[in-house]
Amino acid sequence: MIKLENVTKNYLTGNTALEDISFTIHPGEFVFVVGPSGSGKTTLFRLLIRQMIPSSGTIHIGNWDIVNLPKNKIPHLRRNVGVVFQDLKLLRDRTIFENVLFPLELGDMAQDEATKRVEDILQQVGIVEHRDKFPVQLSGGELQRAAIARALAFSPQILLADEPTGNLDNATSWEIVKLLQDINAAGTTILMATHNTDIVNSLMKRVLTIEKGKLVKDEQREKKKKESK
Repeated sequence: MIKLENVTKNYLTGNTALEDISFTIHPGEFVFVVGPSGSGKTTLFRLLIRQMIPSSGTIHIGNWDIVNLPKNKIPHLRRNVGVVFQDLKLLRDRTIFENVLFPLELGDMAQDEATKRVEDILQQVGIVEHRDKFPVQLSGGELQRAAIARALAFSPQILLADEPTGNLDNATSWEIVKLLQDINAAGTTILMATHNTDIVNSLMKRVLTIEKGKLVKDEQREKKKKESK
């Protein structure tokens, strides 16, 4: 479970990125986070992985108090909250296999176990045939799959996807969304920040709308769809 209560994030510049945000996301949900550029979506994700702490308010993920989490526990948090970054952050001098293996090596997973884990993930996201290629050799959709694979390295309970279809054509975007739906169906909670209104309107999932740092709407679209039948 993810629970934010009265979360505000102010920067030293005087700008307020988020203001008095409160919501709860239950295990297994698929939730869209929408809003214009600069509305606070990326700041929200950075708070959830403890890249920064809020100026006020509380954040809980499961039993973790994120605001007061000791620094030595942050790596454990990030094994349970995978992130697909907007700029992907793939290492250009490593193959796709090595990119996915990298966090497992940092986590001291046994080599045989890590190798098997990477092979399984690459198979899951549909790019096992590209395992020995470098990022520059992959298409936009394949790169996005590689980034998702790396985010899944530790089988996280939560996956944050920041604009995963932002630079993709329509057909490829839907392929990525279908992959995220499959991951969600297997039990992973998904938060997806997006500007793609076609995808948001088609999937009828819960939507959190952030504008100028404020949560202006929390819409349970699946429920409304069922009630309208």
